Amino acid sequence: MDVNLVLRSTRVITPEGTRAASIAVSGGTIAAVLPYDAEVPAGARLEDVGDDVVLPGLVDTHVHVNDPGRTEWEGFWTATRAAAAGGITTLLDMPLNSLPPTTTVENLRIKQDVARAKAHIDTGFWGGALPDNVKDLRPLHDAGVFGFKCFLSPSGVDEFPQLDQDQLAASLAEIAGFDGLMIVHAEDPHELAAAPQKSGGNYADFLASRPRVAENTAVQNLIDQARRLRARVHVLHLSSSDALPLIAAAKAEGVRITVESCPHFLTLTSEEVPDGATEFKCCPPIREAANQDLLWQGLADGTIDCIVSDHSPSTADLKTPDFASAWGGISSLQLGLPAIWTEARRRGHDLTDVVRWMSEGPARLAGLTQKGAIEAGRDADFAVVDPDATFTVDPAELQHRNRVTAYAGKTLYGVVTSTWLRGERIVDRGTLGEPSGRLLERNN
Repeated sequence: MDVNLVLRSTRVITPEGTRAASIAVSGGTIAAVLPYDAEVPAGARLEDVGDDVVLPGLVDTHVHVNDPGRTEWEGFWTATRAAAAGGITTLLDMPLNSLPPTTTVENLRIKQDVARAKAHIDTGFWGGALPDNVKDLRPLHDAGVFGFKCFLSPSGVDEFPQLDQDQLAASLAEIAGFDGLMIVHAEDPHELAAAPQKSGGNYADFLASRPRVAENTAVQNLIDQARRLRARVHVLHLSSSDALPLIAAAKAEGVRITVESCPHFLTLTSEEVPDGATEFKCCPPIREAANQDLLWQGLADGTIDCIVSDHSPSTADLKTPDFASAWGGISSLQLGLPAIWTEARRRGHDLTDVVRWMSEGPARLAGLTQKGAIEAGRDADFAVVDPDATFTVDPAELQHRNRVTAYAGKTLYGVVTSTWLRGERIVDRGTLGEPSGRLLERNN
């Protein structure tokens, strides 16, 4: 292979650990991970990043791009710029809140056509499972979606209705027939309906309206269905630590279940949310500090498989001061890595753990065998980070379209100094290049 680039650092995170190394790149692929002082092949360009840490590019499998149809909320151009600025080199787009939703092959093609010229990073797509589209699931799978998302409680948009338990079983049976993956918003609608509902700006009232039992019940029902149908399932954005023993026990008995959590659940707490600050609203909600401690324990012991953003933006006017009516979603694409790294280092973790949770784990979930690690044969996707540098979050410097963020004013560790996609630098100290991402399909 003709090596055209050597990326050198005293700290490269590989599957074998962190070491000084030179990464040889050929045609967008990692050709070899060489000793630090290896001779640079003739004709190759050397990029020495000194003591900055080279991570595999992050993979975010939970992003709401909302394009087309609600592009004023986000869009492929802005979302993928924000992702690139945050060290993310691959994202998977959720099947809502775009119009149309990704629930037929025709709708998938519409979305791909919109994304093709706008994507700054590699981009793939989830399909959606609705009460009336079981017939569309296999065609979507064959068209390359990475799996199927469903809601067990109202999604917040009329065009993407929830599944009841019988409808979930029908979709799971169909998906299990081709060994596909169902990813699930797991909150039980009956438990939500039974919870106290109050309008206003008090966060404690909102938290009481989305109790842990709603997640716990939905997760248990999902485990039971997955066990019975031998289906592959994934729990989205887990916030209730009470569900962790259920998931750990299911994994131990061989149920094919994985689970993710998100930066906001792992770095923000209900105790710090001011009244009326609906930039902190998401569903399920940010919970108490003691709950957060147990989520970190679940990460450490492997019950939680990965951390992804659940970037779910809206226009600023939808974030009204009333928690009951405000749009539920947190925008964090650009900030997930520093937010997690800041909390991880405080808790005694290192960047190899962050790579496992934010690159390797999501890539494995989606079957992205070319992503998620710095080793020969993988795509030459890198995030170069100064882990000891800090910055204070200024919403004006964020790349996503509507610069509403729960992280405003927070000082975080971990500055992304450059981002590389298939051997090309796409971000250089905050300066972004033109779109060069590819549209991805599930590996066959």
